[in-house]
Amino acid sequence: MSQQFGAFTASELYCPKCRRSQPVREKLLLILPSGELHEFLCAHCATSVGKRTVTVPAVMPKQRPQQRVPRQPKRLILR
Repeated sequence: MSQQFGAFTASELYCPKCRRSQPVREKLLLILPSGELHEFLCAHCATSVGKRTVTVPAVMPKQRPQQRVPRQPKRLILR
């Protein structure tokens, strides 16, 4: 079966301070080696209502090609 959805993000969550479902804003908290940590904040009162961790596949660092030292052309000595 093919994957239909890559990831979900919340648009509304229950806020205990407002006592109802409210729109949320997502805030990036930390960038970790295993992924990113995000926090959901109530758009009305800015109370933290949830967190999620987004895991990213390990990326191989780009290897720089070795720099070649230009060779000096041979000099011909004519006499």
